[in-house]
Amino acid sequence: MFSFKHTAAFLALLSLTSAQSRQIRYMPFGDSITEITCWRGLLQQQFNSSNLSNVLFVGSNNDQNPAGCPVTNYNEHNEGHSGFQAVNIASQNQLVGWLQQNPADVITMHLGTNDIALGAQSTGNILSAYTTLVGQMRASNPNMKIIVAQIIPISIASTNSQIVTLNAAIPAWAQGLNTTASPIYVVDQYTGFNATSDLRDGVHPNAIGDQKMAAKWYPALVTAINLAAAAAKRGLQFDA
Repeated sequence: MFSFKHTAAFLALLSLTSAQSRQIRYMPFGDSITEITCWRGLLQQQFNSSNLSNVLFVGSNNDQNPAGCPVTNYNEHNEGHSGFQAVNIASQNQLVGWLQQNPADVITMHLGTNDIALGAQSTGNILSAYTTLVGQMRASNPNMKIIVAQIIPISIASTNSQIVTLNAAIPAWAQGLNTTASPIYVVDQYTGFNATSDLRDGVHPNAIGDQKMAAKWYPALVTAINLAAAAAKRGLQFDA
């Protein structure tokens, strides 16, 4: 498990990208905080400006939400599903089908908000679902590079306290499942995110929140993409 609370040092990895050739398939996976937000377009913009032209966004969704995102000309494919809970995605094997349709080399996961706010799920239940999902990712691609968020806060105080509890448990959970072939990176999306000023509706990021989320994802994604590209170059990357 690798933590990306401190991101600046990892920007030096950009120098490795020029050697990449084969397209690396990246799936943004989660709920509405992945689907109906603008951070995916901001990430695409960052990739393009850093010559990461080998990144292909994949997923069954192909939409831009909400209207008014500052970046409009980007690959909109994603696997964000509004209202979905990690426990249901896991128990119903939904990710299995999504990955069969759209195989990935790298995946980001921001899930758990609905489990807490709508499903009243315990931290243990959510982490158990995460474990199932990681197993499904690796069944699809044994070399999957997995990036898991400590999720952003929301404005409902009682729910937010449970988010804090979940986030505190994620690093140890990830460490227990981390492997060399399929590393799990933990990205702290919570710290520095203001539930009052960075949300547009109490749940979803506004323009400032989107910028913060993209900035947090980016260094971990650069690392994961470079690792996936290096494995592909050695002929070791699994082709689903």
